[in-house]
Amino acid sequence: MFCTTSLFAQTQYEYIKSDRLGSRELKIQLPRNYEENAEKFYPLILVLDGDFLFEIVAGNVDYTSYWDDMPEAIVVGVNQDGTRSDDLFVSDATFFPTQEGAKFYEFLGAELVPFLEENYRVGGFKVAVGHGKSANFINFFSFRKAPLFQAYIALSPSMSPYMDTNLTKRLKDLKSPVFYYMSTASEDFREQRKEISELNINLEAIESDNLFYEFDDFDGADHYGLVNISLPKALQHIFLIYQPISRSEYKNYILTLETSPVDYLIEKYEKIKTLFGIEKQILLNDFRAIATAINKNERFEYFKDLGKLARDSYPESLLHNYYMGRFYEATGNPKKAMKTYREAYIYQEIDGITKDDLLERADRIQAEFGY
Repeated sequence: MFCTTSLFAQTQYEYIKSDRLGSRELKIQLPRNYEENAEKFYPLILVLDGDFLFEIVAGNVDYTSYWDDMPEAIVVGVNQDGTRSDDLFVSDATFFPTQEGAKFYEFLGAELVPFLEENYRVGGFKVAVGHGKSANFINFFSFRKAPLFQAYIALSPSMSPYMDTNLTKRLKDLKSPVFYYMSTASEDFREQRKEISELNINLEAIESDNLFYEFDDFDGADHYGLVNISLPKALQHIFLIYQPISRSEYKNYILTLETSPVDYLIEKYEKIKTLFGIEKQILLNDFRAIATAINKNERFEYFKDLGKLARDSYPESLLHNYYMGRFYEATGNPKKAMKTYREAYIYQEIDGITKDDLLERADRIQAEFGY
């Protein structure tokens, strides 16, 4: 089905044999430690115009995932040098891919994606990336009853006739979550920029719980330069909920909650699992943010739920004892707090919280209450 032609670091170059296209060269970047994490599945990011777009997408994905602002992902580029016009051909009569364009469309959906799912640990979340004509082409996959991709990065799309109308109608009627990012710039091609701006007005007007839409209009960039500044913004938009709790999220959402901040944390990670199919361990950063909010708002009763969550997430650590001790102290049970702090001695220290810290808390309670 395929042969490997070269391998360098984590990027490999392969040819896939296609019944529709003959063969096509692919560029594939696997996540760091892909071989070691043999049970792990990853989002797929499929890049059209891979001959010039793959490296910049792969670099942004590797950098962003390194800092845990997005999950690690498998990035695949489809080279189209010499075939681009045929691959992206759209009929002037039907306004859908036809002739070689139809073959390329079928190749992507019926051959390439199944091939990648069979040969690599591809999860359920898939992203399509395109620029210019290929940014227009990826939209056709959203017209399926069950979209092939759950996220679309359309960099200065060169739109085919009626794409604005058809895409707007489709994104209004989504039955499952879809992320859509689009960009243009002040020095973009004039007619193209006009069409993109009109489409943006239509997409911004859509009211749907299933559409997560973001648009950027960069000042000073042109059709080609906007790619470099769009990709970090696009990845941030798609994977925003995956990121650690930020200062703005803490200040604008968590501190102002009238409901349980612990429930907010649980729901955040449940959404990550639902959207991306990833069981992500709750970050210590996020535990700290919730604990700080509980303390600042003096809603100490929520330390109990946070302690239970800490036991599930870090069972070998003393984090559970720390939060439960805080709960007992604040709710009028100092003797139980003292005992809980001392029981932490057999567990591992974590996140700067030491055994000595908890023993000092226990000694303070003993001295204060004379136990």
